[in-house]
Amino acid sequence: MNIGRRSFLKTTAAGAAAAALAPRRSRAQAKAIRVGYTLSATGPYSVGAGITQAPNYSLWQEQVNAKGGLAVKGEGRRPIEFLSIDDRSEIETAVRYYEKLMGEDKVDLILPPWGTAMNFAVAPVANKHGYPMIGPTVSSNKLKELSFPYFYAILQQPDACMGAFAGFLKDLKTQGKVGKLGIAYVSDLFGIEMHASLAPQLKDTGLEIVDTKSYALGVKDLSPILKGYKAAGVDAFLGLTYPPDNILATSQAKESDWNPPVFMTAVGTAFPFYRDRFKGAEGVSGVAGWNPKMKYPGAREYYDAHVKKHQKEPDRWASAFAYASLQILEQCVGEVGLDRKRIKEMLDTTQFSTVAGPIKFTKGVNTTTPGMVGQWQKGEFEIVWPKSLATATVVVPKPAWA
Repeated sequence: MNIGRRSFLKTTAAGAAAAALAPRRSRAQAKAIRVGYTLSATGPYSVGAGITQAPNYSLWQEQVNAKGGLAVKGEGRRPIEFLSIDDRSEIETAVRYYEKLMGEDKVDLILPPWGTAMNFAVAPVANKHGYPMIGPTVSSNKLKELSFPYFYAILQQPDACMGAFAGFLKDLKTQGKVGKLGIAYVSDLFGIEMHASLAPQLKDTGLEIVDTKSYALGVKDLSPILKGYKAAGVDAFLGLTYPPDNILATSQAKESDWNPPVFMTAVGTAFPFYRDRFKGAEGVSGVAGWNPKMKYPGAREYYDAHVKKHQKEPDRWASAFAYASLQILEQCVGEVGLDRKRIKEMLDTTQFSTVAGPIKFTKGVNTTTPGMVGQWQKGEFEIVWPKSLATATVVVPKPAWA
């Protein structure tokens, strides 16, 4: 993503080209809808942002503009223009730009940045200016404690995600497949909160918690932790990771010839590039929420459109929720127009049908999507827990690293 005017001109041109497909009379009358946001094109958040949100933002813009624009109640269709910058994974940069977008530029709508910490930083700005914001890459129990009435979390939250991990591991312990658990978590807001949710839910699993280690965002070496767990006979590893440290942990586990029966990691595990990087990543498990096999309206069509436009697959967790958040915004504008207060009212009261399944917000949190565990099996990140949503049966012990 380019910065400032260059990015704006690029996305505006894309929107105008797509809008050219609309009838001439509508095109002449239509005023563009300005949609503002930041995403991390550089820095530690850039991997996740470039996989989960950026492709879905551009896909949605292209699809909507190809139809003549976003349908606005009482106004017909209007083309979408994006105003965006690279926030460089810097919270201060993101906050300043969102303040400008809403306070000075008075954009019509906003989209969120990537990651829990970023979303928490900009949510107060959205609340201050009365802009509904649906975050597809934020997971935090603190949302229950803080008052951000204009902020909505569509992804599964820590209690749900870690409840799924604990339930999954308890099942395996009952079957005699695992006994010793080693945990590592990134000391970013995401990792800290996930671990805080996980710890009490592990108490009745019967597992021996060998140790729990935290590490800094941007860590360069996790081998001491992994080698320690290998020496201790850990048979279930759980990494509450962000993408760069996820790649690092997996690479160093393979280099250390450590292949525990259960190897679970968090953000990034569901990325197709993770699968490809580790030659299939066969048997690796992690946080999940979606795959194209799920019987939700438009799920397969969304997958195919993503692949056609970007020549790459969407990830199997948050990508579908990023696209679903845009579907929800589109439904709201079609029903109530661009009045942001009325958009908020619709978000508070409506159950939405999306490619990620039914979505209903309760006090700003999606309460319809349960936590899930996925596992790479023959090229697909299959849902393996809970069993009611499973698309395949879990494989334990995991196969050897390829």
